[in-house]
Amino acid sequence: MGIKILTEHINVPGIETLEVYRKHGGYRSVEKALKTMTPDEVVEEVKTSGLRGRGGAGFPAGMKWSFLAKPEGIPRYLVCNADESEPGTFKDRVFMEKNPHALIEGMITSSYALGANTSYIYIRGELLFILRILEKAIAEAYAAGLLGKNILGSGYDLDLHVAPGGGAYICGEETALLESLEGKRGNPRNKPPFPAVKGLFQSPTVVNNVETIASVPWIVNNTGAEYAKIGVGRSTGTKLISASGNINRPGVYEIELGVPVEEFIYSDEYCGGIWKGKQLKAVVPGGSSVPILPADLIMKTAAGEQRLMTYESLSDGGFVSGSMLGSGAFIVFDEDQCIVRNTWNYARFYHHESCGQCSPCREGTGWMERVLHRIEHGHGHQQDIDLLVSVAKQIEGNTICPLGDAAAWPVASAIRHFREEFEWHIKHPQEAIAPGAVYRGQLAAATV
Repeated sequence: MGIKILTEHINVPGIETLEVYRKHGGYRSVEKALKTMTPDEVVEEVKTSGLRGRGGAGFPAGMKWSFLAKPEGIPRYLVCNADESEPGTFKDRVFMEKNPHALIEGMITSSYALGANTSYIYIRGELLFILRILEKAIAEAYAAGLLGKNILGSGYDLDLHVAPGGGAYICGEETALLESLEGKRGNPRNKPPFPAVKGLFQSPTVVNNVETIASVPWIVNNTGAEYAKIGVGRSTGTKLISASGNINRPGVYEIELGVPVEEFIYSDEYCGGIWKGKQLKAVVPGGSSVPILPADLIMKTAAGEQRLMTYESLSDGGFVSGSMLGSGAFIVFDEDQCIVRNTWNYARFYHHESCGQCSPCREGTGWMERVLHRIEHGHGHQQDIDLLVSVAKQIEGNTICPLGDAAAWPVASAIRHFREEFEWHIKHPQEAIAPGAVYRGQLAAATV
């Protein structure tokens, strides 16, 4: 069993209460930071740790903090992005539900480091029951003097608020989130200026994911150098993985970065193998927005090296033969799953969730959905495959925010690795639309 930074006490009865949480070492980082460290010293520990943003981008958190502008007389803000909207991702929801004080502690310690006196947790609108859990925990923290004026007699003040979103995927993008938090339509902003200079209410702002912020207390308590010893290379620390699909043990797992993908899928400690003993067909390793990989490329890189659960290993080979760790939504497909149907389903999602601000995304996602629909439903043409590739290329890199890329990458990668399956749908439409039909040609070739 690897080290557990975020989930060590997550199943302790009553851990969602302040009393039990403090009995298990809760809020030690707040006392240490506010009483023995300067804000800059906390930032340096986070930089030393190598902690990378756990929401998907993987940008070094400490470096992001160091970019925060500090103009005199202008407030600064920390905003926690708890708008967990990536299909296949559910780690933050589980974490907040079971251990809300761990996030609140991270918010206090991180806000102190950034010089923020007002901070926000922006939570997905559908998760109102978790909003109530967080509000109750925040009330406990205020009553205990851990929030509000003069926290623990340190002279530091912090007010923490929870704000529900409207259930829009686009609000997971940090500038659209800030627009929504200000009461506006959640459209992404042009950058620059970046949030570190002009963010919430046109003031310097840091936006970090739930898991990122919740990792900060351990770093403060144990030092960034100790955190950096966990993991592999620049992929330091642990990572929460939302494992789902055709596996025996779906759920949220905390892994030390560097675990082999094969071990993660097949070991009893994690996913426990493919459901009903079937053959592995493909994996989406980091949420619906990252490229899908066939079984051979998820296990080993194109160069034949063992694929690891790290940012670098999963991206090895670029999008030709690699993917991304992303948000850690690990979706497994067995031999009975249809790649075309899955790709069409993703395209439906991104078309529905596009804010419509950028023409390539607004129009292109609709085109991809319609073309995939006709292929899946037996009305496709051979030229449709290249049309999909062309549309995806015209969307990628041509939008204000990454939603366009998120829509394009799954389509392009599915055709890159499973083109034969798309061709089979077009050549054998009646067979393809039959209930339970699935193309097995590539699987048969892989087992010869």
